[in-house]
Amino acid sequence: MAIEIEHKFLLANDDWRQLISRSVVYKQGYLSSQPTSSIRVRISDKHAWLNIKSATIGNHRFEYEYDIPLADANEIITNLCNKPLIEKTRHFVINDGHTWEIDEFTGANQGLIVAEIELSSLDEDFAKPAWVGKEVTADLRYYNNNLAKNPYTSWTEN
Repeated sequence: MAIEIEHKFLLANDDWRQLISRSVVYKQGYLSSQPTSSIRVRISDKHAWLNIKSATIGNHRFEYEYDIPLADANEIITNLCNKPLIEKTRHFVINDGHTWEIDEFTGANQGLIVAEIELSSLDEDFAKPAWVGKEVTADLRYYNNNLAKNPYTSWTEN
């Protein structure tokens, strides 16, 4: 059983930018987003995945991910996925033994930047760098499947 344990945060400032170790551009689309789960296709460079996640609110949920052919993923995103797509650059920042994934959104979610940290266990401690701001793990608006339905650029209150 695969369980994802993560916390989501807004950013307090841009100091993290000088610490980026690498960046990857992602495009993803949702085939289904139900109250219990979501199914998405994600593409980065020359790789593609099918991802199934439980829609559990909070810092942990079930997640399953499978490699799929890139050509199939492109066809699925073009012909089957709901629009708008999620488009973002994921920046990787190492801090105190943990890797922070900082998603800088473009397209319909332009202007949104969210930092995530994945943990090995629910009780694992982690250092919160000074550039990390308010925690939004419990705010459903910041989940990618919700950003696909209600993009950041359409929010009246940010």
